[in-house]
Amino acid sequence: MYKIIRNILFMFDAEKVHHFSMNALRILCSIPFIKKIITKLFKSPQFTNVEPSNFNFQLFNLQFKNPVGLAAGFDKNAKYLNELEALGFGFVEIGTVTPLPQGGNQTPRLFRLPKDKALINRMGFNNDGVLVIADRLKKWQLSVNDLPLVKKGLQIENQLPNANCKLIIGGNIGKNKITPNENAWKDYEICFNALHDYVDYFVVNVSSPNTPGLRELQEKEPLKKILTHLQNLNKNFTQQKPIFLKIAPDLTQTQIDDVIDLAQEINLDGLVAANTTIDRDNLNTQHSVLNTMGAGGLSGLPLKNKCTEIVKYISQKTNGKIPIIASGGIFNGADAKEKLDAGACLVQVWTGFVYEGPAIVKKIMKYLYKNK
Repeated sequence: MYKIIRNILFMFDAEKVHHFSMNALRILCSIPFIKKIITKLFKSPQFTNVEPSNFNFQLFNLQFKNPVGLAAGFDKNAKYLNELEALGFGFVEIGTVTPLPQGGNQTPRLFRLPKDKALINRMGFNNDGVLVIADRLKKWQLSVNDLPLVKKGLQIENQLPNANCKLIIGGNIGKNKITPNENAWKDYEICFNALHDYVDYFVVNVSSPNTPGLRELQEKEPLKKILTHLQNLNKNFTQQKPIFLKIAPDLTQTQIDDVIDLAQEINLDGLVAANTTIDRDNLNTQHSVLNTMGAGGLSGLPLKNKCTEIVKYISQKTNGKIPIIASGGIFNGADAKEKLDAGACLVQVWTGFVYEGPAIVKKIMKYLYKNK
């Protein structure tokens, strides 16, 4: 059924269809009994504390109802948390959030590559700004105040998640386009402080290819400055939040080693592997079509193997001591299990959600449940 709907939706502008689809879902979920039906329809099998599992779906003091999350960039402004929860996601990463609102790059800026099951985007951190998004998250938190934001002091290393876990929210933060790199740390500080009470973990984004000069912040010294500053800020809060770094799939092995060394040196909480790529090799889409689309980050199936290898390399080199959230080319349960087997703790989808539809979490969890 979704394939038919997808074929119709793919006839229209990708960004406009994204907003149309999610707004339509929001209207449906605003009606309680319809949301209940949707939630039941997309409910996935849950692991219980009496079933063996090869996977650990907990990080720090956060308990995830399942390991399938939605990567940053889909719900940039935290507008659709209620709807994404109904579709069964275990966690949603909002953003990338910047201190000031910004419109992003000129449209069109989101393109489909159906022959490759991929997307190209050059969104440019378009978002409502941290103050508006923090207020939106505060209202979301109040709407679910029957569950604590973080289960303080809960020791869950040897426990398994259950269906009653709340939706975990990640905050992906970046810098404004107009902010020079030497002052980038200030932008990350503003976002970190403003969102700290309303998200469960943070992801530092210095790996998007769509903000000029941003990837220069992946070099060891500027990266160390940003991350250690955020760690110091974190100590000022009663409840500290895990801090992850999102890396590009285009890093060389030497650069990955530098990231690993830095992560171990400063005791970084974890890594997200990986962001979109600027690589255009071995695509089925014609070069003339790619040239028309222009620059941007490529996501989807072409990243599958590369991202898996990065996850595997980091996991093996660190003996699994650095938690990894895997993102890139996950379309089904086998893809998710491949990432988990490679050493990831959790997985994120984005392009797979667009191509596979709203049942993607349920399908992945069914596969994991059968192959646990």
